[in-house]
Amino acid sequence: MKTVAFSLLALAGFTLLFSCKNDAKTNEETQTVVTDSIPAETAPDAMYVTAVSGLTLREFPNLQSAKLAVMPLGTKVKIVNTEGKTTMNVGGIDGAMDEVEFNNQKGYAFNGFLSKFSPPGQDASAKNYAEELKKDFPKVSYTEATGGTASQPTKTETLILPTDTWHEAFFTAQQLFAIPKGFAFPNPKGSNSETQQNNDKKKGDFVSELQIARNDNQLQKIVYNYKTTGFGYTVTITKEAEGMKLEKTEVAD
Repeated sequence: MKTVAFSLLALAGFTLLFSCKNDAKTNEETQTVVTDSIPAETAPDAMYVTAVSGLTLREFPNLQSAKLAVMPLGTKVKIVNTEGKTTMNVGGIDGAMDEVEFNNQKGYAFNGFLSKFSPPGQDASAKNYAEELKKDFPKVSYTEATGGTASQPTKTETLILPTDTWHEAFFTAQQLFAIPKGFAFPNPKGSNSETQQNNDKKKGDFVSELQIARNDNQLQKIVYNYKTTGFGYTVTITKEAEGMKLEKTEVAD
């Protein structure tokens, strides 16, 4: 009888131990799945100034605090701390004041004029720029095509940036495809159709204008048109599933 009782007790203990091990394994697997399902996002340790006239470094995280310096277009700045949420809107761009370091001086700058993409640089070609970006951003893509007719040949360059941010795309296109610096980033809020003229057209420029398409105060398309004797081009910016699409089409007459 004692033998039977001991056997039953041992069996119960083994069953309980096996059940606990299974529970532990199940919990561990669940935790692993949950952990793996959360994408790890790391804030960049440096970004680049996209403001055409430069970006102000301020003493405190507000636009009224003292100016410490002006960081020129294309400057690479170290990110010390990020705000992590939108706290203000400047010129139609949502953002916040991040703590940055410039020339060994710490301060705050509006992150709406900072980009993870390095600037193209003066006279950079779209193809070479895309190749450089792909080293850090593999989803960048570039294609080119020719068409038109013998009398009016065309060349189209298409660059896809892996971002959904309109102002990043606009500032990149402005530098890369010669959109005049006089055109500011179009505010998303406004009429559904708007055309802005370049007030600093050069002699011989027939057309230099920016066309903006909106829907319910959301940007849908930005187009820059340029036309001079025997030559013209159009730069189109749209949001696609794979990112922001920047397309330049040149036409020779």
